[in-house]
Amino acid sequence: MEDERRLQLSGNPDWMSRLPEELQDVPLWNLAIPGSHDSMSFCLDVSSPVLRSEPCLLRAMDALVPCWTRPCVSRWATTQQSVLSKQCELGVRFLDLRIARKPAGGHTLFFAHGIYTLMTEALDELAAWLDAHPKEIVIISCSHFELLTHEDHSHLVEYIITLYGKKLCPSQDIPTLRSCWSRGQQVVVSYDNQQVVLQHPELWTEIPYWYADSPDPKKVIAYLEDQKHRGRPAGFYVSGLNLTEDAPYVLLHPLQGMRKMTMRALSLLLRWASEQRPGREAGEVNVVCCDFVDVSHFCSLVIGLNYKTLAPGRCHSNQTGWPT
Repeated sequence: MEDERRLQLSGNPDWMSRLPEELQDVPLWNLAIPGSHDSMSFCLDVSSPVLRSEPCLLRAMDALVPCWTRPCVSRWATTQQSVLSKQCELGVRFLDLRIARKPAGGHTLFFAHGIYTLMTEALDELAAWLDAHPKEIVIISCSHFELLTHEDHSHLVEYIITLYGKKLCPSQDIPTLRSCWSRGQQVVVSYDNQQVVLQHPELWTEIPYWYADSPDPKKVIAYLEDQKHRGRPAGFYVSGLNLTEDAPYVLLHPLQGMRKMTMRALSLLLRWASEQRPGREAGEVNVVCCDFVDVSHFCSLVIGLNYKTLAPGRCHSNQTGWPT
């Protein structure tokens, strides 16, 4: 327990730069990479309306009693509690960013999960963090795009390309740590709009995200095991350890929230993660995403999976202190 607490507090701000040389020419989609599910949900705005994409029951309740509905949705939609730079310090290298525009919000774009967020400067914060950690590579998954117009997409993509510039890894590449370091590339951006992706070689197509859509951790694990047996995608993909509840349950349990549910299931989910191995073969993992990445040794655990791929007899001590 003391070791786990120490690892949780110390973080993994430069873990990619410290991986053994044997792993530096491995495609990034064959490494084990910690990710955060709904990365921006730490700053949801309880004064904002429920998203139009949410179930009719939630939207109806929001229209009738917003002062009760929105705090309730916030408790269940909050899946992280740290800003992006803190998540990256812990070792997160996959960020799940869900983007939306408010119905009457002009052209300002927000992040969203159930309701909208307060912070809109996350990409700038991430750029500053990357400047301070030049050998770390982050995968940004942009998705959902609720109410975005063609013009909104154009402005967003232009902003991303301008902000990250030469740090962007083009989708034609097979990125490895060494190849990215040699070119100064630090950012892979997947964009869940194929029409936009086809117009911009800087953008990657949507990254498959496996999630069970269940509140039961045993069903989550069973689903992931079933998906593994079907074979892994050729490129990046995500195994989601996140739990999901439906609208009636959320409204009937307004004070419980996602954090309490996650904490009850976390030991079982982390045990499954600890048994995994990264690689290109069927059944091997790539990105593993979790809720509340700062309450456990999740990031250190996933990073440590990479050391399972080293040749037998090689003894390495990774930067997290985990035995390998």
